[in-house]
Amino acid sequence: MIEFNEILETNKMIDEEKLDVRTITMGISLLECADTDIKKFNDKIYDRITGLAENLVKTGEEIENEYGIPIVNKRISVTPIALAAGSAAKSPEDFVSIAKTLDRAAHTTGVNFLGGYSALVSKGMTKADRMLIESIPEALSATERVCSSVNVGSTRTGIDMDAVKLMGEMVKATAEATAENDSLGCAKLVVFCNAPDDNPFMAGAFHGVTEGDAIINVGVSGPGVVKTALAGIHGENFEVLCETVKRTAFKVTRVGQLVAQEASRRLGVPFGIIDLSLAPTPAIGDSVAGILEEMGLESVGAPGTTAALALLNDQVKKGGVMASSYVGGLSGAFIPVSEDQGMIDAVEKGALTIEKLEAMTCVCSVGLDMIAIPGDVPASTISGIIADEAAIGMVNNKTTAVRIIPVIGKGLGEKVEFGGLLGYAPIMPVNRYGCAEFINRGGRIPAPIHSFKN
Repeated sequence: MIEFNEILETNKMIDEEKLDVRTITMGISLLECADTDIKKFNDKIYDRITGLAENLVKTGEEIENEYGIPIVNKRISVTPIALAAGSAAKSPEDFVSIAKTLDRAAHTTGVNFLGGYSALVSKGMTKADRMLIESIPEALSATERVCSSVNVGSTRTGIDMDAVKLMGEMVKATAEATAENDSLGCAKLVVFCNAPDDNPFMAGAFHGVTEGDAIINVGVSGPGVVKTALAGIHGENFEVLCETVKRTAFKVTRVGQLVAQEASRRLGVPFGIIDLSLAPTPAIGDSVAGILEEMGLESVGAPGTTAALALLNDQVKKGGVMASSYVGGLSGAFIPVSEDQGMIDAVEKGALTIEKLEAMTCVCSVGLDMIAIPGDVPASTISGIIADEAAIGMVNNKTTAVRIIPVIGKGLGEKVEFGGLLGYAPIMPVNRYGCAEFINRGGRIPAPIHSFKN
């Protein structure tokens, strides 16, 4: 039974500390839509998505109004399209037509994003995988709400360096295809290692092959809540600090659990997982960087930043798993640049570099996220950045990712404005030494020795 003081505490977290449910994401399997005819396939996936998710947005709004809990986004994820459309799509153009169908379904249902324009290529690429990947620049420039992801490596299989090379080229091509919008297409494209099947967050959400016909996954967020809690224990030792983060994460997760179970019941779709990632926004006070600085860092990026982030990530997970039996997705702390005002400030004053962010990704939820770089950076250098992140994920048996934006026509000293939750970002410098010869070797980097577990 929920006590009265818990209700008051939750209301305070919502009203004053920017607690919200970041997303309700409905995962939908499209495997039953398989067809050899591209038009029939498009018709089938449109009907299936709009049928199952018809009331998703409405239900989210009803829960939001009844319980007073802000639900920022309502989203859909689908089976990786390279798998679902393997029989129907015969060319990259066919895949683009599917992306347009997905976008139309997203508009019809009213969701803000639809994820799953994806391929899983950690060990090799099928013909369909390659065609989908080659279609990404056009697909993302021709759609508004479709998000794309490609998994290029895993601890179990190693890293497909042919896919890494291709993805560097596709990131650059997507930037060029959306150059008139400050290369915004790249904000809807993420490259993974060890991608989870049940991630509710964009741009990397897809409905994994291990999932059922449909599922409800919820992503909660509360950087402001954690920062406020830490402000109340200024100067206390690490034991007190850890306990405070853990207890706060427990409370945040319970809010997400309530929303997830209500959404599941009302939509008649099974509840999947709670992703308890601390996902920042550009709003003042809603920053993961702010949490790290509240711990005692002069600025995020200073010595001690990686240790502070490791502590935060671990305690968030420990608190969350006590609050819900079904914690999944990414779960931990996101460190995007453009979406976190504290991160932006640290970059602008020279305290935070891409190399330091890469070190931080060893202990956080995802990886290099929403980082703007000069538009003239070579595709091979982008592939090298992807390879580095994939290696961190592969060796450490964790999810890592790259969502990097080479902004065509802009360079160091300039900024790019994405708007909304995507925020803005200063253009960050990239190491000027090349890696093309390394990237062009081709083939696979084998799995690490500790992958051989049975």
